[in-house]
Amino acid sequence: MLKLAPLLLSAQLALAVLFVSVGTQAEELDYVYNSSVMIPMRDGVELSTDFYFPKEYDGKLPLILVRTVYNKRQVFGWDPAWIELVSQGYALAIQDIRGRYESGGDYNVGVGRREDGVDTLDWITRQDWSNGKVALAGCSYQGESQVVLAATNHPALVTAVPMWPASGYYSPGRAWQAWSGGVFELGQTAGWFAGSGSKVYTQPPEGVDRGEFFREFGGKIEMTPTVDFARYLEELQSLPTIDVLQRAGVPPTDFETWRKSAPDGDYYRGLDLVQADDEFSIPALFMDSWYDYGATETLEMFAQFSANGRTEAAREHQYLVIGPGTHCSFNEVSENTTVGERPVGDARYPHHELQIDWYNYWMKGEKNGVLERNRIHYYQMGDNEWRSTNQWPPAGVQPERWYFSSVNGANSLRGDGVLSTTQGIRSMEDSFTYDPGNPVPSLGGHTCCTGTDTEAGGYDQRGIEQRRDVLVYTSEVLESDIEMVGRIFARLYVSSSARDTDFTVKLVDVHPDGTAYNIQEGALRMRYRNSLREAEMMTPGDIYVADIDLHTTANTFKAGHRIRVEVSSSNYPRLERNLNTGGNNYDETRYISARNRLLLGGQYASYIDLPINVSRTKVAGDSSN
Repeated sequence: MLKLAPLLLSAQLALAVLFVSVGTQAEELDYVYNSSVMIPMRDGVELSTDFYFPKEYDGKLPLILVRTVYNKRQVFGWDPAWIELVSQGYALAIQDIRGRYESGGDYNVGVGRREDGVDTLDWITRQDWSNGKVALAGCSYQGESQVVLAATNHPALVTAVPMWPASGYYSPGRAWQAWSGGVFELGQTAGWFAGSGSKVYTQPPEGVDRGEFFREFGGKIEMTPTVDFARYLEELQSLPTIDVLQRAGVPPTDFETWRKSAPDGDYYRGLDLVQADDEFSIPALFMDSWYDYGATETLEMFAQFSANGRTEAAREHQYLVIGPGTHCSFNEVSENTTVGERPVGDARYPHHELQIDWYNYWMKGEKNGVLERNRIHYYQMGDNEWRSTNQWPPAGVQPERWYFSSVNGANSLRGDGVLSTTQGIRSMEDSFTYDPGNPVPSLGGHTCCTGTDTEAGGYDQRGIEQRRDVLVYTSEVLESDIEMVGRIFARLYVSSSARDTDFTVKLVDVHPDGTAYNIQEGALRMRYRNSLREAEMMTPGDIYVADIDLHTTANTFKAGHRIRVEVSSSNYPRLERNLNTGGNNYDETRYISARNRLLLGGQYASYIDLPINVSRTKVAGDSSN
């Protein structure tokens, strides 16, 4: 028997034994399981890969490839479609990417993935059992791995099903969705690195074959140092931001580099993500959801795969499904689906059957009618029903401008802030004090990986709206339904007593009983108002334009409801607090309060543009001051 090697971080860390092995699962499920096959890369590093084959298979097989950052031994059963595909005559390969779990090399997020993917495909297609056809699968980082590998146009690739893959797309200032309007997505990014960013893994003893070691001990040992996530969440409440993971005892990660880099700086531009000029040769079936962090970027990739298609199949056969849920949540829908606390009706969808039919059509030529459907299926929240279209946004969608106004001030729900389609003639302003020591708390929204119970989804915002540092603008009761679908933008005219501060905007659907569910949100760090690459401080008291992207969704504001917008300067800990000093922010512990103003009416009429499907929406009621 081999002797266990200590973790590289500390020779004294204990190795815990796990009692359930994937090999046992495979035997019970009647598969042939070949674990910890070491596939050599061009630089000599070996990537550990598990293979699943149908028992007593005869002849050559098509293969489904999953490249994961989340431990291949714990991924197999995540998508029931993969199990069924193996039973239908596919091979399935799940690979730990470079530097993660059983694979060799150094782990650097978003680096060198195309080369490793190509080397993996070359090795697979040389095997006696391979028929030379490979499809891609997986969600989140695994979806990201798919789109990046698809950009190589490797001849073995036939199709892909990128699920929640937005982190694989480079949108300036939104790399990996770690930033929103120049504001660092602290809760999501730090939370992901705390849970999944470790560079430290158990290694075989010197001179011991890597594959042999992990075939003996894989699934039976603790691969990484244990992270005390509760301690991390406590540390997240204190400053500075830059060493929050170190203070919590998290092993080394790339987090510090990610936070120090500018939102559209050279570091992010150099990551191995899908770029705007990438071309694609394969059809793909994209999946995402409205309370995920990256539905907008998934829509952009869907369009790019079509526009930059090298083949007819790529140009004509990109498909997309967007549900109402949170990140990678397609298995969680029911006839009474709730997203966060928000009920959204019967959101069931045949995700499982669709995947099976998709793979069988492209990999086996099965005539199953999978292409006899509109290319985009999306869930219209509010109406709580599935819709389909062949273009995005759907035909008939036009921006409708809603202006903010007040008489005595819109501070909190007790104020008199009004949201109206009529622009106020008189120039007015609302103001509030933003104190970084008492930021507006996060409650739901469009994120993942924070480790909190209310990280994503729709939640009643009325508690937050009681704060005087939240400006609240509400429409009159709607006389008819207003169907919104598409991308949302706000333009604020603002000033501040500080050299730098943030502005946040949240769109809310107010039900007749007063319940106020968050629909979408966005933010802007004012130093990045002109460029997400170069910072430019404000002159205190001067007026500036703050253009804020609230990203994309589909929601019908029903008759009897009201539309509400919240404007503030924080959403913590989802977004990193701006300390208002004009300094680096990430390495500071001192902060100052800022007196922030929002201008209304006249020359500086702040507003939000809602994408309204006018072909399905009657003229809404209106009011103005």
